[in-house]
Amino acid sequence: MVEVVLRAVRVDVGSATPLLLLEEMHGNRVLPVFIGTTEATAIAYALEHVETPRPMTHDLMDDVIEALGARLFSVEVTGLEDHTYIAMLRLFAGQSEVTVSARPSDAIALALRSGAPILVNDELMASEGQELDLHEDDDETDPVLSLDDEDHAERLLEEMRLFLDTVSPTDFQG
Repeated sequence: MVEVVLRAVRVDVGSATPLLLLEEMHGNRVLPVFIGTTEATAIAYALEHVETPRPMTHDLMDDVIEALGARLFSVEVTGLEDHTYIAMLRLFAGQSEVTVSARPSDAIALALRSGAPILVNDELMASEGQELDLHEDDDETDPVLSLDDEDHAERLLEEMRLFLDTVSPTDFQG
C-alpha cells in the first residue's frame, strides 16, 4: 500500500464535478478521484473544522466507531471496477479487525475526522496514478484549490455552499 495525503480538491471545469487529488507521501504520483458535491462539502467541512449544531453523517460515523470501542486504523482505496473506485475501512475493536466496504469519498471524509492514514493499493497507484506537480503557483486559469492555501479552501467551500443552495433534484434527471 502507498500512503497518500489529500493534496487538493479540484473542480473539473468541463463537468463542474469535484475531484480529489491523493498525492503519495514519498513520491510524485497523484491519484485523481471524482466525487459528488455533497461528499466534497463533507470533506471541506472536515478540512475547515466546521462545527455543526448536530453531527453530520461522517461525524456521527466517527462517534459510533469510538462509542463501540473501536478505532479506524486506515482507509484503503483498493481497486477500480467499471470506472468506480473501491475503498475499505480497516477498523480494530479489541483484538479483532473488521473491514467495511466504502466509497472513497466517504472513507476519506471519515479519515480526515479521525486522523487515520489514507492508503492506495500499489497496483492501482501504478496503473491510475499520474505524475503531477501540484506545487506550482496557481493562476486564474488553473482551478486547483490547494488545501494548504486558506483563500483557495475558502473559495471551494463557498462554491460548494452556493451549489448546494441552488441545486434541485430535477438537475440530476436524465
